[in-house]
Amino acid sequence: MNTAPLPDAAGQNWVDRHAPERLKPWLKLGRFDRPIGTWLLLLPGWQGIMLALNQYDRPFGGYELWLVVGFAIGAALMRGAGCAVNDIVDRDFDAQVARTALRPIPAGQISVKQAWAFVGGLSLISLCILLTMNLMSVLLGALSLGLVAAYPFMKRITWWPQAWLGLTFNWGALLGFAAATGGLFALGWLYVLQVKLSGDSYWMAEGLNRMGNLALSAGLLYAGGLFWTLGYDTIYALQDIEDDVMAGVKSSARALGGKVKEGVAVFYILAVALAGAAGYVAGLAPVFYVGLALYALHFVWQVRRLRPDDPKLSLRLFKSNRDAGLILLAAIAFNGLAF
Repeated sequence: MNTAPLPDAAGQNWVDRHAPERLKPWLKLGRFDRPIGTWLLLLPGWQGIMLALNQYDRPFGGYELWLVVGFAIGAALMRGAGCAVNDIVDRDFDAQVARTALRPIPAGQISVKQAWAFVGGLSLISLCILLTMNLMSVLLGALSLGLVAAYPFMKRITWWPQAWLGLTFNWGALLGFAAATGGLFALGWLYVLQVKLSGDSYWMAEGLNRMGNLALSAGLLYAGGLFWTLGYDTIYALQDIEDDVMAGVKSSARALGGKVKEGVAVFYILAVALAGAAGYVAGLAPVFYVGLALYALHFVWQVRRLRPDDPKLSLRLFKSNRDAGLILLAAIAFNGLAF
């Protein structure tokens, strides 16, 4: 195996090149030197927003533009806070792994108390952004904190911490959908109330059906994202598999053993199938399925290239998932081109 340790981030990233020395440990604590994680957290939220706008033919106005911008800022901040929490909890593990030993906490550059203050500051700013959205979005945002807080402990209690990461990282699909529609169920219930007042039983049933589709399309997108994360984070975990064995850290890469390629292929097949089902339920136009095919081809390329004994290649394939997420986003967002 190619066992040369990988750095925690590319040595020539923008933080190392341009940031003031005093800020570098803080930026690295929040992984601002590694933007791929922010992309992977952000893209499900953007996908949820666009799915809602296309499903209900809503115009893209000032509020929708703010959602796109607000989600981008919030994703960067909450990803930073989540990474800091993870480093606080995992500081002893990180000190035993070559790739993570120089992170700011195990390296002694930032104390645990300072790291908690960092988490609090980023979370407070994120809360201010969230409060500009509707009540359902605020509630969903609050619920996500439980997922974030529990994730660092998953690698101690399950062989599938990547599945929990999938639940966490793709929560934005539900949040974005809710923010763009006024709530996962709000539009459906308002429609039901309207037809109930008219006393028309046929349209009552139609309203209930619409409400169900509203929740179902968002749920399918979320489920597809979960399997997408299972695939790409299993690839990511291949970098640390030897150190994880020595440190006693569990992962899907270790659980799958010699069947990693097959496992990742299954995860990606389910990701494509569920994303396609979300588009179908939402009534998206044929152009969506063209984008979905490109999404699937990107996964085929990843699986064909994957070599479990090449950590550097695993990192490159993991990072390519930004492009996979952008392809699915474009497939949803450009749905209107078919009309």
